[in-house]
Amino acid sequence: IRFTLLFNHYCLLILAKAGQFFSSGHTNNWAVLVCTSRFWFNYRHVANTLSVYRSVKRLGIPDSHIVLMLADDMACNHRNPKPATVFSHKNMELNVYGDDVEVDYRGYEVTVENFLRVLTGRLPPSTPRSKRLLSDDHSNILIYLTGTSRWNGFLKFQDSEEISNVELADAFEQMWTKRRYNELLFIIDTCQGASMYERFYSPNLMALASSQVGEDSLSHQPDLAIGVHLMDRYTFYLLEFLEDIHPASTANMNDLFKVCPKSQCVSTPGHRTDLFLRDPGNVLITDFFGSVRKVEITMETINLTAPMVPVSELKTESQSYVDQLPVAEIIHQKPKQRDWHPPDGFILGLWTLILLVFFKTYGAKHLKHIF
Repeated sequence: IRFTLLFNHYCLLILAKAGQFFSSGHTNNWAVLVCTSRFWFNYRHVANTLSVYRSVKRLGIPDSHIVLMLADDMACNHRNPKPATVFSHKNMELNVYGDDVEVDYRGYEVTVENFLRVLTGRLPPSTPRSKRLLSDDHSNILIYLTGTSRWNGFLKFQDSEEISNVELADAFEQMWTKRRYNELLFIIDTCQGASMYERFYSPNLMALASSQVGEDSLSHQPDLAIGVHLMDRYTFYLLEFLEDIHPASTANMNDLFKVCPKSQCVSTPGHRTDLFLRDPGNVLITDFFGSVRKVEITMETINLTAPMVPVSELKTESQSYVDQLPVAEIIHQKPKQRDWHPPDGFILGLWTLILLVFFKTYGAKHLKHIF
């Protein structure tokens, strides 16, 4: 009897886990990550977007399901002291640009019109698949925006145009009407961020913002080498939180709501869940930041007794940027002591000083003894 009770309890646990896994009803994940700012002093906004990009790729969302929009190319900016890199920490050990970033919209392609067309699917027929959001009614979509906002209910694009909270709300309604998503998570890191989700009215939509109406979203991690801040506070602590998440993690959205309290952010992060149909406590972080794993069932017998290959014969592969040192370790470590190198012209100046001392002491007639 005892064995039967234990077995039944074990079965109930399995069913509960399976129910939690299938409760969201989605079969695929997508991410639309947008940096709306250009110019060097907005370096942090590019780093924000690439940090989220790095996290969702690490958790399993492939590049084919990510639409990455960067309004400026900081990696190739002539002011960048380390070309082809974008760092999110002042120790300069976490290169979020990496070596396999696939930017779908860059520079002046990042406009309000293109962003809304990506969301609603109203793109020209000639648009390649890599620039399309090919979602359906079984898709969970993460939409992340970061940029500058100086007005209530507006977000600037390219410092020349704005998108309003009404336009954004109507775009999400079109997506719902056209069955382009199952559940949608909207995150925005900007000043007065909460004003951007006030007009939302579509179902199955959850929203987070880095600041309330009337508040500024503050920057973080100033770096003297490049002369600007490396990240914004909210995304910095969001990235630190996501580093502890793995594909099998049981962390839920209520844990995400606690990221960056006012004591850390200075601003007051906000969230909105009244349009979302499920309890946020039952929504896993990986429902949006991760990817549904495809499982193939086979009836073939698999040999698990193959001879072991010595470690010395295994080929080692170079680590990609998603396998670097965890952010939590990088954030709390002390800066490394850099090797000292003589400044430009130091050696030439030293030789000049030696020759002047020699001339002063012995005169030019002994110069032949040096050479």
